Amino acid sequence: MIETTQKIIQIGSSQGVTLSKKDLDKLGAKRGDTLKIRAELADGHNKHQKLMLEYDAFVSKYGKTLKNLADK
Repeated sequence: MIETTQKIIQIGSSQGVTLSKKDLDKLGAKRGDTLKIRAELADGHNKHQKLMLEYDAFVSKYGKTLKNLADK
């Protein structure tokens, strides 16, 4: 397994990311092989995503109570 951070680049009329020869060698991968890719946005987006998950958990746990208080 490798872990790398790459920028999305223009490749012809598509956009994509590249993997270095060093990383491909580490995997033992070559042209024509199929790779399983897991991707997530780096930097601030992960913090936002974590905050939203915490918010969803909070609302799931306390949402009914908050609604009852708001309705009083």
